[in-house]
Amino acid sequence: EVQLVESGGGLGQPGGSLRLSCAPSGFTFDDYAMSWVRQAPGKGLEWVSAISWNGLSTYYGESMKGRFTISRDNAKNTLYLQMNSLKSEDTAVYYCARTNCGSSWCEYDYWGQGTQVTVSS
Repeated sequence: EVQLVESGGGLGQPGGSLRLSCAPSGFTFDDYAMSWVRQAPGKGLEWVSAISWNGLSTYYGESMKGRFTISRDNAKNTLYLQMNSLKSEDTAVYYCARTNCGSSWCEYDYWGQGTQVTVSS
């Protein structure tokens, strides 16, 4: 059974940092790209970042560039999202998602339960 378990959310201060983790199980982690997706209160899903299976390629949404860093440790079966320079608009539930990509598309076939990030002073 495929499972993705996020952790590391909580309360962060504006300008501060948080690091999210995602622990996958039930599949071969380094066979897949992975993504982070978030949903702010009352809004739709927003893609945050993605990383290739080997970690060599990373991608970010425009508002995350320069502030967030996605990484993975395939030996530890863990995906990370380092979030720096937090803003109130980063407040959202953050999901990790297993990602399948073709030449011009990507889709998410499994999601975690999400972890809440709240940015407030």
